[in-house]
Amino acid sequence: MNKILEKHIPKAAVPLVIDLLNKYPHRLKVVNKRETKHGDFRLLKNRMYQITVNINLNKYQFLLTLIHEIAHLVTHLNHKRARPHGKEWKQTFQHLMLPFIHPEIYPKEILSHLANYLKNPKASTDSDVKLALAMKQFSEKSDKNFIFEIPLGSDFIFKNRIFRKGNKRRTRHECLELKTKKLYLFNQNAEVELVIVK
Repeated sequence: MNKILEKHIPKAAVPLVIDLLNKYPHRLKVVNKRETKHGDFRLLKNRMYQITVNINLNKYQFLLTLIHEIAHLVTHLNHKRARPHGKEWKQTFQHLMLPFIHPEIYPKEILSHLANYLKNPKASTDSDVKLALAMKQFSEKSDKNFIFEIPLGSDFIFKNRIFRKGNKRRTRHECLELKTKKLYLFNQNAEVELVIVK
C-alpha cells in the first residue's frame, strides 16, 4: 500500500493517510480524468464505501482531494443526513487536514494558500483562485489555461467547442459559444485551450 500511495501523494503524508484508511475503511479507486470533478465519495449497492480520485492530479492536489472525500465519508458516518458541503463536512475536513498542513508535506508556495482556503472550504478546491494557481505550478506543463488567465475577448476551446471570453460576474465569466451564439457561465478556474490566431 505504501508504494502505491507514494506514487500519488507526498511521501511524508503516507503514514498519516494509512492511519485514515485503516480508521475509515473504504475502497479507493484511482480513475481517469473527469472534467467536472477531481474525486467523489459514494455508498455502493453492496454497502461498501468507495472513494475515487482522478489519476491526472499532482501529488498535492491528489492528497487534498483524497482528504476532501474521506471527510465526506466521516461526515456520513457521524451525521448521516448532513448537507454534502455543509458545516459538519467543513469542520470534519478542517480537522482531518490539520496534520497535513506541514512544510514536509506541502511546499511553502502552497501552504499559506491552503491554510487560507481551509478557513472556509468550498465544494471545489478550484473555486479558490490563489490555491488553484499555487497547485497548478506543480503539475506537468499543459497547453491549457485557467479561464481567468486569458485576456477578455479571447477565443478558447472547451470540450471541442469554441467560445469567446466575456465579462466577469462575481465568480464566473460570461462566454459566448461562437457556433450557437448562446451565452454560458464558466467557473473562473475552468481549464481551457486558448485559440492562437496565426
